[in-house]
Amino acid sequence: MELQQIRYVVAVAETNNFTRAAERCHVVQSALSHQIARLERELGFRLFERSSRRVQLTPAGTAFLPAARQCLDAAERATALAAAAVGEIRGRLAVGLIPTVAAVDIPRALRTFHEQYPDVRISLRVGASDELVEQVRAEAIDLAFLGLPTTARPHGVDAWELGRDRLVATVAPDHPLAGESAVSLSRLASEVFVDLPARTAGRAQTDQAFAAAGLTRDVAYEVTNADFIARLVVNGLGIALLPSAYVPQLTGLTTIEVTDAPGRVEYVVWNRFTRPPAATAFLAGLDIPTGAGPKATQQHTSS
Repeated sequence: MELQQIRYVVAVAETNNFTRAAERCHVVQSALSHQIARLERELGFRLFERSSRRVQLTPAGTAFLPAARQCLDAAERATALAAAAVGEIRGRLAVGLIPTVAAVDIPRALRTFHEQYPDVRISLRVGASDELVEQVRAEAIDLAFLGLPTTARPHGVDAWELGRDRLVATVAPDHPLAGESAVSLSRLASEVFVDLPARTAGRAQTDQAFAAAGLTRDVAYEVTNADFIARLVVNGLGIALLPSAYVPQLTGLTTIEVTDAPGRVEYVVWNRFTRPPAATAFLAGLDIPTGAGPKATQQHTSS
């Protein structure tokens, strides 16, 4: 069994088509088909059911695929580690982030990193903070940028605090509160809110603040995307509390300070056991320490 054969199997499984798989692997279809057939003979069973209309995995192929992907990942990690030992950074970098990251200019950081390490392939995944932490733990992504309430900490991962921020109220320009310079949570409690889904870290910071003040509120719209939250607010469907450092990226909103606003902390987190060379290089480019030291001891959390 050869790595190239495994790559061909994974490509066919992901495209459900031998022609597209061959194009992805930059080989002629006959060569790809020959290598997969050869592998099937060596294994003693078929990995794919082929017909004139479709290609699909057999039960054996379905069982084979996860380990095949792990094999390719392990080979790529081994190559990246060997290259790093002689001063070359290559391989993949998978970065997760919440949409409202403001402490780091992610596009600019990625551009700088790519200019310095052009052989690294970069992928981005946008999600909720708690989901991103779990993906880092599971090694599905290498590092993640997230935001948590001031009462929470990332668990099961190594983390570096990037910055702290307070939430501000955002309303449509013609909203009755638009002329106010500052409001309190009690003043906002009677408003209709647009917010992130319940039981997410981004929602928790606001829920906790209202609960601590003995207040309730009506969250009429739950949205997973902060940009779409802003679109609903602009159209007068409700108001929202958003990080003050993120709001300037939005257009059409009126911002109001909240005197007793909840706060949040932005972190970058990475797996405490495995960190590929590309992730280490990316963190170093942001001047984030990943080892022990006085400053790391102060802000570096792994609880």
